[in-house]
Order: sequence, then C-alpha cells, then structure tokens
Amino acid sequence: MAKAFASQGDMEEKKISFTQVGEGLYAFTAEGDPNTGVIIGDDSVMIVEAQATPRLARKVIECVRSVTDKPISHLVLTHYHAVRVLGASAYGAREIIMTDTTRAQVVERGQEDWDSEFGRFPRLFQGHEEIPGLTWPTTTFKDKMTVYLGSRKVEIMHLGRAHTAGDAVIYVPDQNVMFTGDIVEYHSACYCGDGHLADWPATLDAIRAYDLDAIAPGRGDALVGREMVNAALDNTADFVTSTFKPALKVAARGGTLKETWDAIRAECDPKFADYAIYEHCLPFNVGRAYDEARGIDTPRIWTAERDQQMWNDLQGD
Repeated sequence: MAKAFASQGDMEEKKISFTQVGEGLYAFTAEGDPNTGVIIGDDSVMIVEAQATPRLARKVIECVRSVTDKPISHLVLTHYHAVRVLGASAYGAREIIMTDTTRAQVVERGQEDWDSEFGRFPRLFQGHEEIPGLTWPTTTFKDKMTVYLGSRKVEIMHLGRAHTAGDAVIYVPDQNVMFTGDIVEYHSACYCGDGHLADWPATLDAIRAYDLDAIAPGRGDALVGREMVNAALDNTADFVTSTFKPALKVAARGGTLKETWDAIRAECDPKFADYAIYEHCLPFNVGRAYDEARGIDTPRIWTAERDQQMWNDLQGD
C-alpha cells in the first residue's frame, strides 16, 4: 500500500510544551511540529518563528500570556518556509526581521513554497483562510544585527548555509542560549530539500563554538544543558552527513536518483527511521542531495506538482 503523501496522514493534534530555556527565554514545542521561541525583554517580547497560520500563532501567544503581559514588538524569521512564517499577522509585531537572502527567497519562491507546504501539511494549515498573504520583513540584514529589548541584548546572525541559504540564528548572550531554527533538530528528521548539505556541518560547528547552555531547536524538545546541546549538534551533523555522503558516491559513478534513494535509505533507516517526519522528508532530501552531489548549488524550487512527482517516483512504490 502506498504511503500517504508527505504528512497528509498525520492529522492528530500534538501535545504542546512551553519550556523555559533561560531566564525570560522559552521554547514552544509540540512533539516534532515546528517550534517557536520567546525572548522577554525589559518592556517587550521578541518571537522567533511565526508558525504556519494565525490559528497556531494564537496558541503561542496564549503561552506567552501565561508568563508575561508585555507587548510583542519583534518577530524574527529564521528562514522563508511557509510553516514558519505565515502566522506572522497574529502577533502584531512592529518589526519583522529576516536575512537579506531570506527576503530574496520569499520573492523568488515564497508563493510556490506556500502552495507546496499547504499540500504537505494539511493539519498545520487548518484555518489557512486567515492568512493575509506572504510574510514580508520590515528589516533585513546580511551577516549580523543587534536588537536591544531594553537592556537585553539579542544578536541575530547568519552563520552559514544549512537548512536554507539564508538561515538566521538568534543568540541571547546574558543566558548563553541560542534559537537555531531548523539548522538543529532533536529526534526529528532534518528537512534538506532546500538545504546546502556540504555547508551544513560547518554551520553546526559555528554554533558549537558558542559552547551554549541551551538551544531551542527547529523541531523536537528544548535542549537544556551542554550535554543535550552537544548530543543534538552531533546527531544533526550525523543526519546531514548520512544523507549527503551516499549521494556523493552514487553521483560520482553516474548513478540514478533511484540508486541514490536506495543508498541513502540503507545509511539512514537504521539510525533515523523512528524520527518525526522522517518518511515525509526522505524523498525531498534525496532529491536535493542528488542535485547537490551533481553540482547544482541553488536548490530547485519545489512546487506542488514537483512534490507529487518526486513522491510518486520514490516513495510511491
């Protein structure tokens, strides 16, 4: 029997956790669904990642209101994916921040990504009628910018390509805590379909160099304590490398996409088959790994039609 496309078979609501990762810092997590970060400053709040819809964003706001009544002033979007950005309107933030590269990707492929992810994640897009349109930043930056929430310093940085070309991380020095977006995952598959797999491990090393006390990852549980932080960094690096190395070997001998699928499954299934969204991610990860291994630097744009074709070619047997 063919597998349900992407996450179309996953319609069960996930249990929400709201975990403190530092003083005035929280991670909104939901059993492998996209996470959101919360940074409470002297007079206002910064949100990291908007969720897929205003409906889901209101669940974040409900958690925020359980710990502070300060207004939400800033929203930082670590990359352009629809499940991360289309809930933005619910927060009413005066500043929406992303990298220059991420804004360019919204221009280039934002609508296609929305259409694609709408088909992949029907549960996350319940209530999609409220989405007013694509999410645009008020502020962009190239490598680094600093925001002060009163006396609280927040550093927003592009440390390198990984999950996308424009990934941002958000660092709070007074607690030595970082919000990494999907550069780091915990017991959740890395989505590599728009990734740069050769660069990703070096970006993880740049994060590791901070010797962090906690990380709020893109998916999975909040990572509190250096042991858990380092385990997640190791695990994410292993996932990415285990996806890319087999593709490089197949491409070097002129092999096919289906041979790449078989090689990556042989390497990854024993280690990661029980991870959240593993089967969902796999065809898109294989497609991108095969392209990058053959020298295609810029990820090809996923459309709803291309999604279905790749799924049927690889996962539909």
